[in-house]
Amino acid sequence: MHRVAISGSWKQSVPQIERDVRTTVDKVIAQGDGIVTGGALGVDFMATDEVLKSDFSRDQLKVILPTSLATYSAHYRKRAGEGVISSDQAETLIAQLEQVRERGTLVELDHAHVNQESYYLRNTAVLEAADSLAAFQLNHSTGTQDTIEKARARGMAVEPHEYLFAEPQKAT
Repeated sequence: MHRVAISGSWKQSVPQIERDVRTTVDKVIAQGDGIVTGGALGVDFMATDEVLKSDFSRDQLKVILPTSLATYSAHYRKRAGEGVISSDQAETLIAQLEQVRERGTLVELDHAHVNQESYYLRNTAVLEAADSLAAFQLNHSTGTQDTIEKARARGMAVEPHEYLFAEPQKAT
C-alpha cells in the first residue's frame, strides 16, 4: 500500500484548499492506498474527516500527534482560551482525534510540549510513515515548507498545491 502524507496550512483556508484536499484524499482511498497526517486544524482535519466519512480500512489512515492526546487536547483548549482558535474548533478537533484513537489509527509521540519544535518533529514522523507528500501550502506557510523540504531531501515525490490569499484590509 502506498501512503500519502497530507500536510498543509492550519491558520487560514480558502474553499479551493478544502476542495483540493478532499479530492486528493478521495482518490487515495479509492485506489486502496492510505494517508498519514498530523492531527492539526485546517488541512489535517479536512483530510482526516474525509477518510472518516469513507468506507476505509484501518491501515488507510494514520494520524500522528506530537504529544499524547491528553497533552494535545489541553494545548488546544488553552489556545481556545487565549482566543487563537475558537472553543468549537478545539472541541471538534479533539472529538475527531478521539474517534481516530477508537479506530486504532492514532500515533501519540512522546514530546512533553506542543510547540514549533515538536510540530516539526511530528512532521518528520509523518514523512517517515509515508511514501509521498501532497502539500497544501497557503501564503508560503513555514511549517508546510519545512515538510516539503524534508520530503524532497528524502527523495520523496512531492505534489505541491500553492495558494495565495490576500487578507482583507481593515478600514481606517
